[in-house]
Amino acid sequence: MTDTVLPDARPDNWVDRLAPRPWRPWLKLGRFDRPVGIWLLMLPGWAGLSLAAAERGELPDWRLLLLFAVGAALMRAAGCAFNDIVDRDFDAKVARTASRPIPAGQISVRQAWGFLVACCLISFLILLALDGAAILLGVASLGLVAAYPFMKRITWWPQAWLGLTFNWGVLMGYAAAVGTPFTLYAEGSLGLALDWSFAPLLLYAALVFWTLGYDTIYAVQDLEDDALAGVKSSARRLGDKAPGGVAVFYLASCLLALGAWAAGGLGPLFFPPFALFVLHLGAQARRLRLDDPASALRLFKSNRDAGFLLVAALIAGAWTG
Repeated sequence: MTDTVLPDARPDNWVDRLAPRPWRPWLKLGRFDRPVGIWLLMLPGWAGLSLAAAERGELPDWRLLLLFAVGAALMRAAGCAFNDIVDRDFDAKVARTASRPIPAGQISVRQAWGFLVACCLISFLILLALDGAAILLGVASLGLVAAYPFMKRITWWPQAWLGLTFNWGVLMGYAAAVGTPFTLYAEGSLGLALDWSFAPLLLYAALVFWTLGYDTIYAVQDLEDDALAGVKSSARRLGDKAPGGVAVFYLASCLLALGAWAAGGLGPLFFPPFALFVLHLGAQARRLRLDDPASALRLFKSNRDAGFLLVAALIAGAWTG
């Protein structure tokens, strides 16, 4: 078995440098050599936790932050394995993905299923440590995860579905910190009362548009190969208008995040890190070039920093002055 550094992984990534050789295909199946995806799955959960805490004027619970970090790493690994199982024929035709463990013959489909199940079982144990509403939301997210690999076959906007999937953690994080969104009440007759503000829904929508933007940037790397393989993407659909489309997606994200700030009653300290978040996204849209895949990958990876800026803004918003 030979080792191959995947094209969108750093040549000096920790897996190829430090991991025992027999472990490397498994770690690469879970994309642990490219941790940016873990951050992008984890940060929405942290945003939901931070928003819920900020509404109460508190800092987020560090134990919940840790649980969401571990859960994000495991579920991202499971999602990548499932994606590679479903897309193994497509991956073999695309230069960037042909050296992944399954199409490269390093791991069999049956072995990949075993890896996926193991990650899901451990993640489920972590999920059981959360509030009941968060558990239900976590189970519900499996439908989004299972459907995602098929979206590139049926719609030009699989990036939008990824946004719905990757940012489900906003709702899970908020639920873990606050509890169930509905309670029964009795005022002459039984009914339901909404316990949540609209802030988490607005924040979820904001991050869906954020993902639509950054994953369109990511898809720029594969424009030619996707066209040959018949894979659909927002980058292909937008064509030369992709930079403008990314700018529109990011503008929508920023406006909806402002709506979450207002709906949650957060304080003015939200604005300094949020302004940096806005500038970061604007710079990405301005620098995107369709003929420079390497630059597109760098811009995509920089969204880890953008996500941390937004989480910092939510945490800072706990101080109302």
